[in-house]
Amino acid sequence: MLRMNHLLIIGCGNMGGAMLAGWLAAGEAPARFSVLDPALPEAPEGVALYREAAEVPGSHDAVLLGFKPQQLAALGPGLQEVTPGRTVCSLLAGITLAQLAAAFPHGNAHVRVMPNLAARINKSPVILAEAGLGAAGRDAVFALFDTLGSAVWLEDEAQFDLVTALAGSGPGFVYRFIDALAGAAIDLGCDEATAAKLALATVEGAAALAAASDASPATLADRVASPGGMTREGLNVLDADNALRRLLADTLRATRDKGAALSQGS
Repeated sequence: MLRMNHLLIIGCGNMGGAMLAGWLAAGEAPARFSVLDPALPEAPEGVALYREAAEVPGSHDAVLLGFKPQQLAALGPGLQEVTPGRTVCSLLAGITLAQLAAAFPHGNAHVRVMPNLAARINKSPVILAEAGLGAAGRDAVFALFDTLGSAVWLEDEAQFDLVTALAGSGPGFVYRFIDALAGAAIDLGCDEATAAKLALATVEGAAALAAASDASPATLADRVASPGGMTREGLNVLDADNALRRLLADTLRATRDKGAALSQGS
C-alpha cells in the first residue's frame, strides 16, 4: 500500500514553506517532514534539513518538488537517488505528468499539485492530478493535501493549466484588485491609510460572506445593489459590455498559456 508517512520537500521556497507551515499549524508532526534545500537558512523545529541529496537518509516515502519548473532539466538528474520507489509530487507549474515520469522514471507514482499561498493558513484550494496511484494511494495523497484547505482531484490533466490560473495564480489577481480598489479611492480624494484599510476589510468580509452563503456571488451582488442606487451605478460600469469578465478571461488565458510554455522550457 502506498504511504505518505514521511514527505521530503525538495526546494522549500515561498510555496513549499507555506505548505509546510500549514501542515504544522494543522497539528502534523514535524518529524513527518524533511527538507532538501541548499539555500534555506533553517527549517522549523523538528523538521530535518539537508543541503545535498547524498545526505538524505532515505526514510521518506514521498517527495514534493518545490523548485522552479525551469530548473527541472538541471536538477532532475541529481535527485534520482531520492526518488526510486517513492511517490513524486510536483509543484512545478506547466510540467506534465508525462514529463515528471520521464524525469523520474523510478518513482512509483507521479502527482501534480497546485495550491496557493493560503496553504499557510489552511485555506487553499489544492488541485491534484495523478498517474500510477491506486485507490489507496489516492486516498493517502488526498488526505495529506486536503489538510491545507480543500483538495480536488482533476481527472482531465488538459485542464490543469487553466485551473492553476484560476486557483493557483488567482490570489495574485485578487491582491491586485484590492490594491486597485484602494488606489481608485485615493485618486478620488480618500487618504491612503483609510483607503487601504477599507479596501482590504471590504474584500475580506465579502469573501467570507460569499463562502458562507448558499447564494451565488452574482446574486449577492444584486442584493447589495438597490435599483437606482449607488452600488447599481457602479456595477453598471463593471458590467458594461462584460468589461470585467472579458478582462479576467484575458488574464486567465495569458496565465494558462504560460503554463504550456513552461512545459516546453520557455
